[in-house]
Amino acid sequence: MYLAKYCASGNDFVLFHTFAKRDRSALARTLCDRQNGVGADGLIVLVPHETFDFEWQFYNADGSEAEMCGNGSRACAHYAYTHDLAGANMAFVTLAGVIRAQVDAEMVQSDLTPPRIIEQGLHVKGKQWWLINTGVPHLVTFDADIEHFDIEEARELRYQYNANVNIARVDSEGGIHVRTYERGVENETLACGTGMAACYYRALQEGWIKGSAKVYPRSGETLYLGMNESTITFKGAVKATFTTTWNGPYM
Repeated sequence: MYLAKYCASGNDFVLFHTFAKRDRSALARTLCDRQNGVGADGLIVLVPHETFDFEWQFYNADGSEAEMCGNGSRACAHYAYTHDLAGANMAFVTLAGVIRAQVDAEMVQSDLTPPRIIEQGLHVKGKQWWLINTGVPHLVTFDADIEHFDIEEARELRYQYNANVNIARVDSEGGIHVRTYERGVENETLACGTGMAACYYRALQEGWIKGSAKVYPRSGETLYLGMNESTITFKGAVKATFTTTWNGPYM
């Protein structure tokens, strides 16, 4: 089985395309294992779709299926374009809805599903949180100090609200710095696209930024976020790191 490995702003993914949808939870756990598999934050499987360019199945490293992944959508779009599954401008189906993407060399922009504020003004652990869905649910708080990200506290909140957990700050130039604890990985990751989008959207609603903004995840890379009517645009570089053939069990 042919596999490709991609990195998008610190999130890494295993991708392949095939003809049929099926439950690939076990395969995701095997391939994403960093000791005994390829190693990744998630598995993305591209399958045909009658109306749009393709449909994806996205699995977290623990085998759970996720509605959406921002960085995964950009890696997926690049893979689809370079493997002649779609043109440079494409639309594909996720559990969160239809995602539109544009590929320009290594730069890929995804137009995420419209953000939705579920709850704001949550006072938990001495911080004020917003719960925002940007394809998947995210708890977002802003703090001047994000260097001390309490992983155990984030894990507790993740299970309490069944959401990813983000801590962010806005710098003097209007850039947003973000750290994210991701469910399904069950730890902090180097980046989370929908998490950056949720932080961007709260900062925009609070009036802390105006219009588009540069966003910096833990990986240190630069992402470009903005609004296009009701959707968040999410742009940055992706990298195809290698391809390989998997000779293990195929499901």
